[in-house]
Amino acid sequence: IYSAAEEIERAGGKALPCIVDIRSEDQIQAAVAKAVAMFGGIDILVNNAGLTRDNILLRLKDDDWDTVIDANLRSAFATTRAAVRGMMKKRWGRIINIASVVGIIGNKGQSNYAASKAGLIGLTKSVAKEFASRGVLANVVAPGFIETDMTAAMTPEARSTMSAQIPLERLGTPEDIASVVTFLASDRA
Repeated sequence: IYSAAEEIERAGGKALPCIVDIRSEDQIQAAVAKAVAMFGGIDILVNNAGLTRDNILLRLKDDDWDTVIDANLRSAFATTRAAVRGMMKKRWGRIINIASVVGIIGNKGQSNYAASKAGLIGLTKSVAKEFASRGVLANVVAPGFIETDMTAAMTPEARSTMSAQIPLERLGTPEDIASVVTFLASDRA
């Protein structure tokens, strides 16, 4: 988080790094209030939370289900609700949610993750319909497998199997996704 803030400041921008428990509505509200105080509002919101607690359904613990749903879906609901009021007043805003291809196709041992990301797709579609007339656009990006800490933990065999299913025969990069998000955050979207 701090390296991203440093990079923004080196490029001439202002940054407000916040460490927030995204399961805490109070902490989300406080972070939004800090951002509004520092910047005068929030114009662009990117919900990019993603964690897993993988297991087959029969062995999946209730706590693992709740943790993933709260982090990946409920947090996007809470941050969107906290930020969208100011966007509506300005009649301009961008909400970009990062889902996953797993939310579309499912994946063995990831029913909680798949449900959270599928829910994020549905949430985004509803938010888009609710706020477009007020100049607030909502979009969802559902990447395939990307080079992240999450995919780095996979076995070489699993990575090879996964790569073989991708036309480019490689995992995507964070830069691939950043380019799409940058476009969706712009006036050109």
